Amino acid sequence: MKTKKHRAFLKWAGGKYSLAETINKNLPKADQLVEPFVGAGSVFLNTDFDSYILNDINPDLISLYQFIQNKPAELIKATKVLFCSSNNQENQYYLLREEFNTTQDPWTRAVLFLYLNRHGYNGLCRYSSKGRFNVPFGRYKRPYFPEEEMWYFSEKSKSATFTCLPFEDIFKQARKGQVIYCDPPYFPLSQSASFTSYAKAGFNFESQSKLANLAKKTASETGVPVLLSNHDTPDVRKLYTGAKVKSFEVKRTISRNGAKRTRVKEVLALFSPIDLNEKVIRPSPNNESPRTKTVL
Repeated sequence: MKTKKHRAFLKWAGGKYSLAETINKNLPKADQLVEPFVGAGSVFLNTDFDSYILNDINPDLISLYQFIQNKPAELIKATKVLFCSSNNQENQYYLLREEFNTTQDPWTRAVLFLYLNRHGYNGLCRYSSKGRFNVPFGRYKRPYFPEEEMWYFSEKSKSATFTCLPFEDIFKQARKGQVIYCDPPYFPLSQSASFTSYAKAGFNFESQSKLANLAKKTASETGVPVLLSNHDTPDVRKLYTGAKVKSFEVKRTISRNGAKRTRVKEVLALFSPIDLNEKVIRPSPNNESPRTKTVL
């Protein structure tokens, strides 16, 4: 019997719903899944680990998840009333967006974050350098209210711990029994395709390099395997040297013209402690006794 797939309640650029089965098949077995870049949570929703650590650098996202974990009925009630025809107007969208940008109340921001996500353009989550949410109005005929998906997320989140930390801090906590899956902002296919303003601070080449090095070091030194997603580019391949890399095509999901959406190549790269620290017994020359050689 085929397992039912579960959609995230948030729209998300680069979401992993369509790749959830592929990612699941490539995740090594473990007791706990750790996601330093949880995003909309499609991998979390479609895996079956005993427990989860779900992290993201975006405090609005993590705050929303904590509210739906602890107060699902109240959150669903408060957000549902915003999904009406009078709020699906351009002027009203920008008024509510401004309210989101000016309030510091966590509850109000969580409620409005979901409204903006479902009414904004293409599910983007983007902030200016000053931390202001700046996604334009999406012009949808009737935005979908994801009540069923929210209830499922809330129920499954009982096994999750949500954190809002830099990814470096999550790697520092790595321990046996975990597997780490990383879905960072992708390496750009071109300068014009770069999209790294998911949080106030971007995700540049230095960040990509630091993540790759941490993944390799964590697998080698702590024995915790690390699986990463990214675009399949020469730079990414170089950064992921030492990992088992699988390449495949996916359909581009951010485009102004749906008819012109093309397929691009992505990779799943697994840094495994077995591969990085493999010991091979080889016969020595001149009939000497065998010696152990570490292959990196």
